[in-house]
Amino acid sequence: MMPILFLLFLSVCAMIYVYRFRGCARFTTVHEYLRKGWPIFAPLNVFLYVTSHRRARAPFTSVDDYPELKLLQDNWQIIAAEASQLMASGQFIQTTAQENASYYDVGFRTFYKYGWSKFYCTWYGETLHSAKALCPNTVALLKSIPSVNGAMFTLLPPNAQLTRHLDPVACSLRYHLGLDTPNDPDCFISVDGKRAFWRNGHAFMFDETYLHYVKNDTRQYRLILMCDIDRPVNILGRPVNWLYKKFVRLLLVPNLPGDQSGPFNRLFARLMPTLSRAKKLKRTNPRLYYPLKWLVNFSLLGTLLLVLALIFRLIIAVVN
Repeated sequence: MMPILFLLFLSVCAMIYVYRFRGCARFTTVHEYLRKGWPIFAPLNVFLYVTSHRRARAPFTSVDDYPELKLLQDNWQIIAAEASQLMASGQFIQTTAQENASYYDVGFRTFYKYGWSKFYCTWYGETLHSAKALCPNTVALLKSIPSVNGAMFTLLPPNAQLTRHLDPVACSLRYHLGLDTPNDPDCFISVDGKRAFWRNGHAFMFDETYLHYVKNDTRQYRLILMCDIDRPVNILGRPVNWLYKKFVRLLLVPNLPGDQSGPFNRLFARLMPTLSRAKKLKRTNPRLYYPLKWLVNFSLLGTLLLVLALIFRLIIAVVN
């Protein structure tokens, strides 16, 4: 019982730290944090923040600290040519069509309403069949860099935005390489209150678990290569990072029929009718909807705490 209570205490402290003290940008309300901040992942994320190498502890990190990534910048025109061909052939837009399995993306589907679209290349140990066929040079470059956990091309239309959010798990850092961009400060990302804008052939990196948002206040599309780069952690953080990466791999989403897919993609597709009914319930009977929503959320939190407690007990058993 004591390990569970101690773990619960540490988990609450981690959630408070992320909500109240981490970074300069803050959630405006507790409700926003609960809705967008993924507090269920805060305990393990904070552990990774503590065990991260110094170069990975700021909202933005220098690409120069990751010399293996220079290969991508050196070959950006080859990558851009393949990405542009995907765009011209309509591969991006078809991934957002609800009749396709690619639509059911647990991690990124909420961006579709802003016109954002993507095409996966690799994802945490898997290389998608469609990527091998349609962008082989990019895939070969990515696979030659062990620190690249996953990669995709992403497309943001003119006069579009991605509202303030953060990514749930801290096993990676985010790398952006400009391929065909406005080259304009009016097309920018703000991470923890600090801005950067995309330029063709230039890259930057940031910690996507800080609050960030994107705006493209230009008349041109923004096409980039987006990669998840392995978070550098010490020996204590490696088991948690390994566990997280195994979890994220389950989120694999296909681009085209015949591609590999993860269990969450298939589950999400099956649950979509239920989720649609839940949205309808939210509009028609909010008094019933919100208690049910919190019941589900607290059940998930309880499950996570139980798993953490089991891990904690296992560590104690090994140490003793």
